Amino acid sequence: MDLEAVPGVGAKTAEALRSLENPEAAVREGDVATIARAPGVSRGRAARIARGAIRDRHDDPGGFAATSRARELADDALSLVQERAVTDDAAARLETIYPSGVRSRIDEVRTFAEGAMEREPDPAVLEALAGVEPLREPRDVRVRDRCLATADAETYAAAGEAVPELSVELVDDAAGLAELARGYSTVYALDESFAGLDVAGDVRVEPDALEEPVSVVPERLLAFFARNRDRLLAASAVHRAADLDPPCDLETLEDALAQLDEDGSVVGDEELERLATAVDDLDAAVSMAESVADDHLTEAIRERDVTIEGTDLLSLVERGAGVDSLLSRELSDEYAAAIEAARDHLVDAVAVGDVEALARRAFDDEPTYPVEADGDVVSRLREELTAARDRRAARRKAAVAGTLADLREPATDLVEAAIELDAELAVARFAADFDCRMPEIVGGAGADGGEANADDDAADRVSGFAIEGGRSPLLDVPFEEVEPVDYRVDGVALLSGVNSGGKTSTLDLVGLVVTLAHMGLPVPAERAEIARIDELHYHAKSQGTLDAGAFEATLREFGDLVTGVSADREVLVLVDELESITEPGASANIMAGILEALDERGATAVFVSHLARDILDAAAVDLAVDGIQAEGLVEGELVVDRSPIKGTLARSTPELIVEKLAGEADEGADGEAENADDDGDGSEAGAADSATAAAAAADARSFYRGLLQKFE
Repeated sequence: MDLEAVPGVGAKTAEALRSLENPEAAVREGDVATIARAPGVSRGRAARIARGAIRDRHDDPGGFAATSRARELADDALSLVQERAVTDDAAARLETIYPSGVRSRIDEVRTFAEGAMEREPDPAVLEALAGVEPLREPRDVRVRDRCLATADAETYAAAGEAVPELSVELVDDAAGLAELARGYSTVYALDESFAGLDVAGDVRVEPDALEEPVSVVPERLLAFFARNRDRLLAASAVHRAADLDPPCDLETLEDALAQLDEDGSVVGDEELERLATAVDDLDAAVSMAESVADDHLTEAIRERDVTIEGTDLLSLVERGAGVDSLLSRELSDEYAAAIEAARDHLVDAVAVGDVEALARRAFDDEPTYPVEADGDVVSRLREELTAARDRRAARRKAAVAGTLADLREPATDLVEAAIELDAELAVARFAADFDCRMPEIVGGAGADGGEANADDDAADRVSGFAIEGGRSPLLDVPFEEVEPVDYRVDGVALLSGVNSGGKTSTLDLVGLVVTLAHMGLPVPAERAEIARIDELHYHAKSQGTLDAGAFEATLREFGDLVTGVSADREVLVLVDELESITEPGASANIMAGILEALDERGATAVFVSHLARDILDAAAVDLAVDGIQAEGLVEGELVVDRSPIKGTLARSTPELIVEKLAGEADEGADGEAENADDDGDGSEAGAADSATAAAAAADARSFYRGLLQKFE
């Protein structure tokens, strides 16, 4: 795979990507988390690179979300899914999902989503996923008790690069190897020419060591598993809880991990632990053995009376003898017993390997007081114990590394499968939380030029969209309180309705459902049928009247829809109250012209407007009009049927209020007329008051009825 052929990847970025272990696979598979580990590549850029590779594979020109509001909606849609991922890497993988007009890409994600929706988000699985992270390669492993040796300069350079954990030394002959063997516990000679040489020390000729580094530095593999132990155990728990088929035997992996400490050292080997303890405690053991001997002698002296005749004392003094001679002459048996006790204590303290004879030689039979161990023997004992420890550790490391070597790739697959499951469960949770269904996608392959699916017969179904029981999760109310909406549009339509009746939220719902459908994801509706499109143009409500330049730019955008590149692409146009861009009278004429042009090119469009009546009057073609109908006012609150009614021009809020006032005026006028009749037999003053009230009520009814007629 040519990295620079991927859209958005230049020479500099390609060079950064090549620092990854397998950059081509990461880019090809859309592994955003791995791509983002390349130097200088942010997570956002990594997502763009991954999407670029996907678009290249599907011959997808992009540009589905053609306006800023459409892009916001796509981001909101993806966020609803990503928020339900447990791991950051699963959320990163989901960033490769984007709305596309290419059928092959839509179907690719649909296959993934349909499988994901069959998953059950088990709490135990979600809890286990919390500990899963991508595996990391340790970069700080250094081994100082071994080295590599070679006489070849090229091999020297290659060894330093292939096995940075070990020192590499240049040597010419057996003498050079012998010198290295005195400073290192093991020397690995990389040249065949060294075979057969008789060299003192642990010198091994390993010409293939650079091809199999684990043979000379198992610490690399052990450190990898030790550093990633918790992540691997979490991934193992995920597989068990989710009943996934693991890529390796989980018990074998878990048993091997149990033999590693956090720093990569091997644990659980009693012999190795005894050797390590013996080395660490040798000085203390020698000191204690000396104390044992001294205590034994002190006690013996206290319990005995030692008599020295004058001539003997003079003889000892003349010879310059001291207490040692006295011990040898008078307490020889007790001294021998004390030395034996010291030897026994030291042997017990270092009772490992074949060092007992050497440990006993640490205390000789020559009487001294206080008793002192032979420093040279103790040094040799330390060397023997250390060498025995290192040999044992090397064997154990090699054994554990041998087990783990076959688990290196499966371990990576184990974690990858857990993260992939998390991505699937995020889709499943999204679908469950918002009561989603997979939509029907009507239409052909689109921008990739492929053929339509055999099952697609758009002419018999819908060329726009049909949504049943749709509920938007983007509203600022609990999802369960959102009222379901049914809406279907074929061609162009005006959407009318009262203020706060749900026109904008309906437009958002349409945009969200269409975007999710083109992402290949389920949609929050009981049923949805969406015609495949290449571009979504969503123009949100503008804030105030635009200046001349902005007004011109807006008109150019619509001009491009019908005369530019977009004229050859299937589009859905959603517009919210375009009348605010300029004066109301001019707005109605402009929107009528835009709708006529969109209708002529066969586009699907929904325009929300309060000027629907004026637009219908100004249009030269018959335009469909739908209404979100208010059923009335109850205690000052609108009662609204949120599903647009086809072929209905909805009443505005002012009309509802005038209608309500007209009704109240009717009731008032009728009531005052009845009062006037009842007061006919009363006083002249009372009758006059009643007549005046009745006349005022009649005037009010006439006023409100007159206003109401203006809406007809």
